[in-house]
Amino acid sequence: MDKNQVTESKPNASFFTWLLKILKLPLVIYKFLFYKEVRQSLSGKVVLITGASSGLGEALCHVFYSAGAKVILAARRVEELERVKSDLLLTHSTTETSHPPVILKLDLTDLNELPNKVKEVLDIFGHIDILVNNGGISVRSEAIKTKIDVDIKIMLTNYFGTVALTKSVLPSMIERKQGRILCISSVQGKIAIPHRAAYSASKHALQAFCDSLRAEVDEHNIKVTLISPGYISTNFSLNALTGNGNLYGKMDATTEHGTDPLVMAKDILQAVLRDKKDVIICSLAPKLAYWLRFICPSLYFFIMSKRARKLSKQNNSSFNKED
Repeated sequence: MDKNQVTESKPNASFFTWLLKILKLPLVIYKFLFYKEVRQSLSGKVVLITGASSGLGEALCHVFYSAGAKVILAARRVEELERVKSDLLLTHSTTETSHPPVILKLDLTDLNELPNKVKEVLDIFGHIDILVNNGGISVRSEAIKTKIDVDIKIMLTNYFGTVALTKSVLPSMIERKQGRILCISSVQGKIAIPHRAAYSASKHALQAFCDSLRAEVDEHNIKVTLISPGYISTNFSLNALTGNGNLYGKMDATTEHGTDPLVMAKDILQAVLRDKKDVIICSLAPKLAYWLRFICPSLYFFIMSKRARKLSKQNNSSFNKED
């Protein structure tokens, strides 16, 4: 190639560079307008987030806090909440929000104490604009091998705790004629899979509760949003319970390769701003399974039976090796 050919190729490269920038312009404009909408919608709003000490809850804290909301970090582990608070203050500049995060030690299984926890928040802020019911726990066990105490604990945390906290917040929202209840469910609240019976049952119950509640509080201008995420790359499987109540302590491959929690949190925020009622946010495979369950249930049941047998063989093999 001679010098003239080299020289002539440069304008072409420059042309494609500028063309790429022009094509990206609508996306840049959209992001700018969306960020502006976020700031206008959430600046100064009081947002209570459960399960804020790690994973998706921590990511949601960052998303809401960066939008200028007054964020209340709620969970059992105060030391982890302190870590999240410090990270929020370090990550986000004072120009984004002038309201330091507030820590609230909260145990969703202590149902009788939840109204008092809500009162603590109301005494400080006067109201709660958005309640984010994110706290929860999962299980890895066959139904028949799961002790009833574990079923109760899963249901108590994922369902009754969420319901009790929601009922404690609702009166003040009804009085103000505004507010939003945001519940983080799961795709497994839409379709049940083997070795997740207790978890799926709790999320199915949450689905029904939200559907009923949404209709009942509509006249009070209170919105209810249910999010059903797919797998998220967090410690959720590590913290799951086994059938006898011990920690599972293993990272599932599906969880490890799941969606980044911050990406999921941003998608959830967008669903809230768009006033979505019931949203599934996941990869293609769970969505296909969801539709297959209704379009061709017999095939879905067959696939789940095959999956259950495979999981049982894997667990038995693992058990024998440990012996």
